[in-house]
Amino acid sequence: MKKRVFIIHGWDGRPDQHWLPWLKSELESKGFLVEAPQMPEAEHPRKSAWVSYLARLVGEPSQDTYLVGHSIGCKAVLRYLETLEEGGKIGGAVLVAGWVTLTNMSERTPEETEVINDWINPPFDFAKIRSHAGNFTAIFSDDDPEVPLEENKETYEKKLGAKIILEHNKGHFTADDGVVELPSALEALLEISQS
Repeated sequence: MKKRVFIIHGWDGRPDQHWLPWLKSELESKGFLVEAPQMPEAEHPRKSAWVSYLARLVGEPSQDTYLVGHSIGCKAVLRYLETLEEGGKIGGAVLVAGWVTLTNMSERTPEETEVINDWINPPFDFAKIRSHAGNFTAIFSDDDPEVPLEENKETYEKKLGAKIILEHNKGHFTADDGVVELPSALEALLEISQS
């Protein structure tokens, strides 16, 4: 069976932005089947809509299924894994600029706060999430204005057993931050898919 990768963009994002098209192209050139869908209502991402949409796309998960998320796309990946039945398992996930907590919560608009609260409640069942994926790699930047490094890094490391990759000066990994290619995500995925 061919290895499948699903790349999930971030809040108010699109699959043709930032480093996502580059990663899709690189993986396809190595023989992966890659889908980078436009997630529903990206400007106001709802957990239930994104998770059910991702579940329909993936269909039957297997050890040859891999997920990549950017920002809130990481939350979609984790929440999807939380819904899998016992025995349902994917090969692994690469999480770029994923967050459990965000900076400047007090300065968020009511609409932003509503979206954030939808995604963070109830708290993640990390044990269940871990049981449904072979490997996790989390990629952070040391100057991400949205994602406080230490707290999120520690959560992904301790609760998910994720391998941590720390990038320098990549911001929130957007094209505005100059990130249109992300070799560390490609390498992490290739490594996970060989294990």
